[in-house]
Amino acid sequence: MTTRIVDSADVSPEATVGDGSSVWHLAQVREGAVLGKGCVIGRGAYVGTGVRLGDHCKVQNYALVYEPAELADGVFVGPAAVLTNDTFPRAINPDGSLKSASDWDAVGVTIGQGASIGARAVCVAPVTVGPWATVAAGAVVTRDVPAYSLVVGVPARQVGWVGRAGHPLEQTTTPGEWRCPTSGTLYHEHRGTLTMEGDD
Repeated sequence: MTTRIVDSADVSPEATVGDGSSVWHLAQVREGAVLGKGCVIGRGAYVGTGVRLGDHCKVQNYALVYEPAELADGVFVGPAAVLTNDTFPRAINPDGSLKSASDWDAVGVTIGQGASIGARAVCVAPVTVGPWATVAAGAVVTRDVPAYSLVVGVPARQVGWVGRAGHPLEQTTTPGEWRCPTSGTLYHEHRGTLTMEGDD
């Protein structure tokens, strides 16, 4: 696999870019960041210091992934989405002096395998988005998102379940059983937790 970093991208020599990854125009990958194999960093995207991406992640155009975020394999971050890192943001201290890096503690967003963050969504750190969950476009996530859940709105709230194919699941006639409309894969819900058949 060929790694591609275009001339206008700003990739720190202290960053690690995995085999087959692409970093496109005007994107910035900061020092200490780690991109796994086959990642795509879109135009104008920002990957902060020490951020870690697993294999086959996509960070779309103008998305901002601030340190110390951690993304597992196969995570999708949509255009202009933001993963924040400051719970109590201020530009200045109470005495009026400009804040420096030593004046606050960065907290990160954690995203599980295969999860998707929609365009212009905001994940307010510290939150965890579970594996295979979907955050709808424009949502604002202020609390943890369970695996396979579909969340929408401001603040984000769960409105259903999604399967690994990304489509909303349909409830079958069996209580607690859900089916993917595209693959036919069955999922089982128990006390607010969803698992794929064969994994539970």
